Amino acid sequence: MKLSPMEENLVKVFEDFEIIDAHEHLPPENLYNEQNVDALTLFSHYTRYDMITSGMPEQIFEAIQDPRIPLEKRWKMFFPFLENIKHGSYARAAFIAMKEFYGFDRIDDSNYKELSKMMAEQNKPGIYHRVLRERCKIRVALTQADSDKLDYDLDLLVPLMLLDSYAAVRSKKIVEDRSSLLNMKVKTLDDYLDLVKKGMEGWRSKGAVGIKMVSNPYGDPERGKAVALFDAIMRDDKIQLPEINPLRSYITDTMLQIASELGMVVAVHTGVWGDFRILDPTHMIPMIMRHPQTKFDIYHMGVPWVRETAIMGKNFPNVWLNLCWCHILSPKIACSAMDELIDLVPTNKIIAFGGDYHKPVEKVYGHLVMARENIAKVLAKRIEDGLMTEDEAVTIAEKWFFRNPRELYNLEV
Repeated sequence: MKLSPMEENLVKVFEDFEIIDAHEHLPPENLYNEQNVDALTLFSHYTRYDMITSGMPEQIFEAIQDPRIPLEKRWKMFFPFLENIKHGSYARAAFIAMKEFYGFDRIDDSNYKELSKMMAEQNKPGIYHRVLRERCKIRVALTQADSDKLDYDLDLLVPLMLLDSYAAVRSKKIVEDRSSLLNMKVKTLDDYLDLVKKGMEGWRSKGAVGIKMVSNPYGDPERGKAVALFDAIMRDDKIQLPEINPLRSYITDTMLQIASELGMVVAVHTGVWGDFRILDPTHMIPMIMRHPQTKFDIYHMGVPWVRETAIMGKNFPNVWLNLCWCHILSPKIACSAMDELIDLVPTNKIIAFGGDYHKPVEKVYGHLVMARENIAKVLAKRIEDGLMTEDEAVTIAEKWFFRNPRELYNLEV
């Protein structure tokens, strides 16, 4: 990207910052090392959705990521779709990473095999440290853990747990599975809430600093309805409750209170996926108001409800705004949002970056490069307009990249 002299200067300053990466999906490194990686892995995760919406059948995408199929065959299925997505922001992060770590400006018939070999050779113990700590200068990355087995290197990866692990109670079997894991007997809803608290205390003791939920139209927490539904599923193991129901709403509300008591932040996925209407960040406002002592980290700036989310950050002392994922969703949206955030929201409530990747880890670097550029463009314009000095801009960026997430999550770094 072509930058102005002021923007280039700011990027150079930002490159010296230590970073707190405020959202990833990275598994423990030993599990990552067990995965097969090749050139097509660079176009997994988010780029899959651009390829699918460009016309690639979903079964073809699954095939190109299947290492049991010869690489040559998978490449021939993939390459015709690359032209459709290569100028998108998702793909740009992949190309930045490819250049930085493997020296290739492009991917084509002449180099995909060599790139695949190089990537496989680098997927060994230490890759997280080389990419995240050495190249990105990430001091800590907050990562979503998908199981209770928290075998992370806590010096680098700090987990957040899924709220729905306990809140999404739709059948008797789910209750029985959870109670067996914690070796507790559960007959009533209050028994189950005791189990939830014990489980969350276990997460906290193992190093988890938050829980992650999804913004949905939950409804008010009504104990009577929750008790009736819980008793019903415990009586009849054939009952399967709908995804959104009063029992889930009540357990969720209870967990938000427990999170506050344990000093755990509540991270909230908002916007973008599928029928994104049900992921509107404003669904969270009643919960935010009921739990003023609970800290909420609103992910993805609520895209596409960017202004509504900004007003939530402006109005509620317990709401922080997280730009994770935003820089690769759309740099234009991210820059426009940040420019308005400076007008609207105290600068200590904004979090600059979260790569939001499961694999490949190299794309975290690509995303971070884009984040630095976007923030430099926004702050440089403010400097040129006489709204702040360069020193003030650097101070704001350092808060966004490091101090704000450190203080929100009470990280000892």
